[in-house]
Amino acid sequence: MTNQTQGDGAAARRCVAFAGTRRIAAGALADVALETKAAVDRGERAPVLVFDEETSEPVELDLRGTPDDVLRRLPRSEPSAERQTSPPAPRGPGRPRLGVVAREVTLLPRHWEWLAAQPGGASVALRRLVDEARRERGPADRVRQGREAAYRFMSAMAGNEPGFEEATRALFAGDAARFDATTAAWPADVRAHARRLAASTFASTFASTFASTFGA
Repeated sequence: MTNQTQGDGAAARRCVAFAGTRRIAAGALADVALETKAAVDRGERAPVLVFDEETSEPVELDLRGTPDDVLRRLPRSEPSAERQTSPPAPRGPGRPRLGVVAREVTLLPRHWEWLAAQPGGASVALRRLVDEARRERGPADRVRQGREAAYRFMSAMAGNEPGFEEATRALFAGDAARFDATTAAWPADVRAHARRLAASTFASTFASTFASTFGA
């Protein structure tokens, strides 16, 4: 069970822990931290590394003290750009903010002129443009982020394994068969996690190629 004092970010974040090349825990951050501490307390000698399951960013854990001490020191998830906001200014009467965040945007005069001429004004036009870009680039952005996560994990855990360079080329080429072949000799748990991270990018690449080719 996770400690009730943990913030939502720490409770929701999912991680995976390795002792050497062996996976020792996976799941919610708090659960992984406790399992990792238990392994270390039992005398685990292999280096222990913990990764964010989504991004493969390393997660630093302070395993000193009691389990409750470990839970109290859990790192919180880094806030996304959308959540990195200044404290809200006092609101006066009028329309509710509806979650709108005010920030500085620097544009050339011609850009401001064009935005001001759009229906609803500059703010509405900018929000519409951003939403359209997110819809159009969403699949490509997910593939890129997935490849970065897979490469980050591979570099940390398999950089000295046979076929690492070829596996990297296969990853960025979207070649699932070659990726599986070049990772076949890797330690089982490292291979399985690397393939899981890479699989979503291969599937997304295939879907994008099919859609662009056949107009699906």
